Amino acid sequence: MNMEDYRGVWVFIEEKDGIVAPVSLELLGAGKWLAEKRKTELAGVLIGENVQELAQTVVEYGADKVYVYDDPIYRFYRTESYMKAMLACVEKYKPEILLYGATSTGKDLASAVATDLPTGLTADTTQLDVEEDTGLLLASRPAFGGNIMATILCKKYRPQMATVRPKVMKALSRNNGATGEFIHESIPIKEEDIRTKVLEIVQTTTQRIRIDEADIIVAGGKGLGGPLGFQVIHQLANTLGAVVGASRDVVEAGWIGHHHQVGQTGATVTPKIYFAIGISGAIQHIVGMQNSGLIIAINKDPAAAIFQAAHYGIVGDALTIVPMITEAFKIALGREGEVDARKV
Repeated sequence: MNMEDYRGVWVFIEEKDGIVAPVSLELLGAGKWLAEKRKTELAGVLIGENVQELAQTVVEYGADKVYVYDDPIYRFYRTESYMKAMLACVEKYKPEILLYGATSTGKDLASAVATDLPTGLTADTTQLDVEEDTGLLLASRPAFGGNIMATILCKKYRPQMATVRPKVMKALSRNNGATGEFIHESIPIKEEDIRTKVLEIVQTTTQRIRIDEADIIVAGGKGLGGPLGFQVIHQLANTLGAVVGASRDVVEAGWIGHHHQVGQTGATVTPKIYFAIGISGAIQHIVGMQNSGLIIAINKDPAAAIFQAAHYGIVGDALTIVPMITEAFKIALGREGEVDARKV
């Protein structure tokens, strides 16, 4: 493999129902920074049906060019069709870095592409950097149960590929009217070549607010002592109109359901306000909430790692302190009306 043949940073642009996935916009922001360090171009790879208008969106969020595969066969995501398009594009234009969102679609496609290309894949990355001279991608992620951060390198093969967790990167501000190059590609593929068929799309709804969409999260950990300790978490969350979060150890202990879990094996969140109550601050938890607007930690251990990530910290017994805070908020905010995170 001649490394000099591979240039440019690419982002797989995930779309659904005519909307670009937020993680793809976030990766364009990260990709732009990597491309500028390498003095190369940033490109998006857009696959779907009737997606030409979205190509302009990709440019307005930072891409210099967009490779567009627009065909009815790509109406629904299927591994085979998308993989064939991506492989053809990579083999023709040879990027040095290729990023995917760590979504169900992104992880499926990335792993399929990696099995065919002579290269590796770093999964669930939370930090990205690149060596300016060598172009070596530094893809970091928690490892060994979230106890350490590992930086994974692909020294001998290209492209260097990684899936990146949603909400850990920042999208650029949209530059309306930006111009870029659109390259329309196609491959000889027919419906009968695809073994998987989409028979029906079933839409489901839920009344539960997703934790990764919440403005305020009140999260609890093992420091609460047991399931009953979470009562103070729920009381504070109800007062603030917040969503309840949790650390991995309390979820594994069965104190609360998995959909509340924040961290490497849970959800990555970026609320305006994040309360970390009775949470020690393991790396796998920190990477899931470190980009919150305001982090408030309460822990009786003054040496707890969570205080290193917090903007404000209170040392003391959470079961005593949290009810006091809850009552203070009830008085300050009143019991009626919708709570605004900015007022908190």
